[in-house]
Amino acid sequence: MRIIGIDPGTGILGFGVIEVDARGNPKMITAGVITTPAHTPLDDRLLEIFDSLTEIIAETNPEVMSIEKLFFAQNVTTAISVSHARGVAMLTGKQAGLEIAEYTPLQIKQTLTGYGRASKKQMQEMVKLQLGLNNMPKPDDAADGLAAAITHSLMSR
Repeated sequence: MRIIGIDPGTGILGFGVIEVDARGNPKMITAGVITTPAHTPLDDRLLEIFDSLTEIIAETNPEVMSIEKLFFAQNVTTAISVSHARGVAMLTGKQAGLEIAEYTPLQIKQTLTGYGRASKKQMQEMVKLQLGLNNMPKPDDAADGLAAAITHSLMSR
């Protein structure tokens, strides 16, 4: 099974694609970020996310999109713009025929580390270990996309 994990964001959207073999072992295919300039109108940023993600999906052929659910306690403005990016990512996945799976940050942290309040560094270390990588995935947003993909691979067993 091939899974694309998404860490939604308007300025930086992280993604990671993994392949899971018949025994459940994940292998990284690719990971990275889609960035949009800060002072660009939101509609242009969303179009850039759509176009870039459409291309990534076409190149990597995932079957499932695993996307992080939003959890914001304070900044409503940020939450709204990230929600737009999340919606565009989900629509892009649906248009490509992907199954969509959603996980909260708590679920992702708990699944990978066994602890719902794990730090970014702990999460990156677990992504590195799960995928058998020599180095921690960079930037953080790409590692978060990989974490979302790994979470789906473990939760769907």
